[in-house]
Amino acid sequence: MTFTQWRDRFRGWRGHRPFAGGMLLVLGGTEILVTMKAPLPVILHVGMQGLAGYLLPTLMVLCGLLIIFNPTQRLFYSIIAILLSLGTWLTSNIGGFVIGLLMGAVGSSLTFGWLPDQEPRQSRRQRRKETRTAESVRQDGPLPGAGKPA
Repeated sequence: MTFTQWRDRFRGWRGHRPFAGGMLLVLGGTEILVTMKAPLPVILHVGMQGLAGYLLPTLMVLCGLLIIFNPTQRLFYSIIAILLSLGTWLTSNIGGFVIGLLMGAVGSSLTFGWLPDQEPRQSRRQRRKETRTAESVRQDGPLPGAGKPA
């Protein structure tokens, strides 16, 4: 399988699921987990630092993966993910220094708003091609019956 065939298959697969929202959730949860273990001298330890500090971002990553690989339950996962993202404000270094919290909130919002029955977006090349054909039809002459009163 060539690279272009693989890329086209991946684009088709990605187009049938809320991929961007799931990836933002995975990245946000991973960022929060990384900041929990960061060896920085100025790490903020606000809130509960026990199991909840590691559990919430891990569940964020899990929700993101479930959204990507099981998009039929995306509404449930996105509601759980926004609650987990907001919970990291208290448990995990202010939500991974706010970056992970924002990525999780935006990802779950994108997932919640994704509709599976939308028409796929047309590429710029296709839109440009359609506009050119419409302009050439207009330039060929007036349409039959144009300008006559009804």
